[in-house]
Amino acid sequence: MLLVQQITNGLMLGGIYVLIAVAFTLAIGILNFLNFSVPGIFMLGAVITWRLLEAGWSWIPSIAAGLAVGIVASLIVERFTYRLMKGSDHEIPLVSSVGFLILFENLVVIGIGSDQQQFPQIVSDFNIRIGELILGIGQLMSLGTAIVLVFAVTYLMKKTQIGRGIRAIGESAETATILGVEVHRIVPVLFIVTGLLTALAGLLFAINYQQVSWSMGEEVGLKGIAAMVIGGMGNISGAVIGGLLIGLTEVLSIYFLGADMVDISVYGLLLVLLVFWPQGILGSTSAPREKL
Repeated sequence: MLLVQQITNGLMLGGIYVLIAVAFTLAIGILNFLNFSVPGIFMLGAVITWRLLEAGWSWIPSIAAGLAVGIVASLIVERFTYRLMKGSDHEIPLVSSVGFLILFENLVVIGIGSDQQQFPQIVSDFNIRIGELILGIGQLMSLGTAIVLVFAVTYLMKKTQIGRGIRAIGESAETATILGVEVHRIVPVLFIVTGLLTALAGLLFAINYQQVSWSMGEEVGLKGIAAMVIGGMGNISGAVIGGLLIGLTEVLSIYFLGADMVDISVYGLLLVLLVFWPQGILGSTSAPREKL
């Protein structure tokens, strides 16, 4: 039963990694842009919500404001990194997005300090007990939200006019413009989606682990990238599999090997996969932007 509990915990944690991996996948699969500001937006969604709760706001407005700040931050990155520098070498927007990550983190350090802060519980008893199995409500929310949002994003990409426009941009922005796709309007929609996914992931992380800090997004962001690569670059379904696999690997490595082996297990899995299966679980040899 204890092993079943750990597998359950791993899947729940994987739900958070799924949201981050999908956010990275949308950016690199369509825009060929590895957005390193994602960990900062992840952090902002949680920290802003916490700060407003501390100021006496109720839950719903605080959460809405936290998600809104994440979306606005993502749009700022789109305006001053991707749009401004998209004609440059691929490395230039990437480095600029790292600059925004540093900016977001340092603004939070100035605002709340560098100490870790405790995030309040939503309800006093935060677990559901089924016999000896304990399911955290926050963990269930993470996994359930990840599943719902991934289905919503998949529907958006495949069944809507905006999604068709996004996929056309992924094939060729120049050709999409010739065909009448309003690239300057559709690309911000993509950044809104990634900002929402990322900020929500940060909020769910804070609810689960009841803590926020200026650096909380860095480790999660790296594991989100690892999940994206493991699943297959540019493949949304692969990002889901990769995120869940990373969550399981992390929790089970703690259970069998101890907490000190977590990073070795996670990134060792990534290394082994890159050596023997470099395209990822659902990847292919085609360019990433062609697989959405």
